[in-house]
Amino acid sequence: MLPRRQFLLSSLGFAILESIPANLLRAATPAFQTLPAWKPGMLEIHHIATNRGNSALLILPDGTTMMIDAGAIYGSTPYLSDPMPSSQHRPGEWIGHYAKRRLQAADLSTIDTFLLTHLHGDHVGYLPPDGPLSPDGTYRLTGVSDVAAIVPIQRFVDRAWPDYTYPVPAEADFQKNYRAFLQTQSKAGKKVERFRSGVSDQFTLQHRASDYPAFEIRNLIANGEVWTGKADQTRKLSPELSTLKPADYPAENPCSCAIRLRYGKFGYYTGGDLTNDTNYGRDPWRDTESPTAEACGPVSVAVTNHHGYFNANGDRYVRALQPQVFVIPSWDSAHPTVNVLNTLYSKAIYPKNRDVFATVVKQENRIANKKTEDLKSRTGHIVIRVEPGGDTFAVHIVSNMDESDTVAASFGPYTS
Repeated sequence: MLPRRQFLLSSLGFAILESIPANLLRAATPAFQTLPAWKPGMLEIHHIATNRGNSALLILPDGTTMMIDAGAIYGSTPYLSDPMPSSQHRPGEWIGHYAKRRLQAADLSTIDTFLLTHLHGDHVGYLPPDGPLSPDGTYRLTGVSDVAAIVPIQRFVDRAWPDYTYPVPAEADFQKNYRAFLQTQSKAGKKVERFRSGVSDQFTLQHRASDYPAFEIRNLIANGEVWTGKADQTRKLSPELSTLKPADYPAENPCSCAIRLRYGKFGYYTGGDLTNDTNYGRDPWRDTESPTAEACGPVSVAVTNHHGYFNANGDRYVRALQPQVFVIPSWDSAHPTVNVLNTLYSKAIYPKNRDVFATVVKQENRIANKKTEDLKSRTGHIVIRVEPGGDTFAVHIVSNMDESDTVAASFGPYTS
């Protein structure tokens, strides 16, 4: 077991220091002043913290690039976290700027694949009240369309292309805007595909795959169709819609896509907003989270489902994944909830140590949920850097107060 280093950069000022628990202030020195560029053989996973929705940028070992979600929430309520770095730009623009900056540093210029986990605005982009039209006038810029206006995206994958009818037609204004955006991209020659559950050949290395035979992305679930763990076989969790009343159809969140990434000994899980709610046991099939985690198996890093909210991240999820690091992509005053943190930290479920990081925790939550004091960080981009071969990795907290990519704290190395 390698020794674990945890350090702090004191020159960043109170706003960043306050995000790190007091009991870690002596042990959190950043490994770098600013985040260095990706290098071939490394795997980087950037959980981008705009505080207004989910987004992650992945730079794979051969330079293949991938983005998962590009959420954009607008307005101001007591529940929402402040937009970061500011409200000067829309959340999708900040995501695009971040992606372009990190790609350019690595001598890369495009996002090879965008994966949308499900059709909610905090993952694809709500409509802003004054959002500009695209150059051709067919859709408004928000979320993923804002990103695509800054960094070219070559391929789009989601759970519902091309018809968007399961379990009900996707007719919300932001969903229709996203569909119009995809139609425009398709006409321009970009690829658009439906996520295929169970397979390991939909998200592959595009440049030098033969150099990295220990890399794989496995599609775990979408639309309630989960991988069995055998070959590419899947099973359907949800009943046929014809057997249900419309009011009992599956909700959008449990229809989320989930993937498992493996690079050597390193494993990573992310599953959008999968949930484990069963209507108090009445509908066991509604729990799409637990079978997905059990099909996935142990990983090094797991992204919490549904922002660490109360109806996800149950004991079966934690027991199946047993990660060393949990990442909570949060934006609301209820992210994460008390029950979820208790479960994530429970050594009755598995005895190994684990560290938990959140992209933001509102002060109101810290008052009500004292377990948030155990978090390794409570603000900023959460960057996972996996060393070539996948044997070790580190976690870097990068300031989201500006675009300097200043490293606020570093944790690791962890042994995969």
